[in-house]
Amino acid sequence: MKNKNIFVACDTSDLKKIKKIINQTNSNKLKIIPKFGLQFFYSKNGRKFLEKFKKDFWLDLKINDIPQTALSAIDSLKDLKKCKYITVHANGGMEMLKSIKKKSKKINKHLKVLGVTILTSLNNKSLKEIGHTKNVKQLVLKQAALIKKSGCDGIVCSGQEAMLIRKRYKNLLIITPGIRFPGDHSNDQMRIMTPKQAFKNKVSGIVIGRSLTKGNIKNNTKKLHDHLNK
Repeated sequence: MKNKNIFVACDTSDLKKIKKIINQTNSNKLKIIPKFGLQFFYSKNGRKFLEKFKKDFWLDLKINDIPQTALSAIDSLKDLKKCKYITVHANGGMEMLKSIKKKSKKINKHLKVLGVTILTSLNNKSLKEIGHTKNVKQLVLKQAALIKKSGCDGIVCSGQEAMLIRKRYKNLLIITPGIRFPGDHSNDQMRIMTPKQAFKNKVSGIVIGRSLTKGNIKNNTKKLHDHLNK
């Protein structure tokens, strides 16, 4: 199971809880990498913690701005030596995506840029409210083509679109959030999937949050291993 990329969403500003999540998801059977989002990165101790972090991590900032501002944001992260993944929104457009990918090579040759498509908290109704005329699958496929053409390393999409994208792009890194164990509450997610279903849909990795971090983390980590091995 070490060949499967599993990212644990460290969605808290509490440093003590962050350390607990990292320590208790550590497994010799699963490769689990911490993913830090806006909540922790913007917190008082978050940035300082990541400066000294000694293991690979994913910084999920979902950068979406005019190209020059986006480039400045990426440049400000060059001291985070163990940052292996960074997210940018496909909504930022081709120029922004290409610029960020080019800059990332200069500041950290190991940094992978992942293009974020439609958030897993949105559905067709949500898109219509925003003003889009395409449905989720149509828009995600359009964004996937943009991300691929820009030279970014991978894409973030729900497991429901992953199979369609994999058919078109055999070697693209596909990471899927919105992962839940069978029977778990969907919470604020709309397009969810179990870990096993996601990997069956040919994803490269999954992001799992509350199903791992709520309750007994060690037991949940074992549950994940058992689920994937059924």
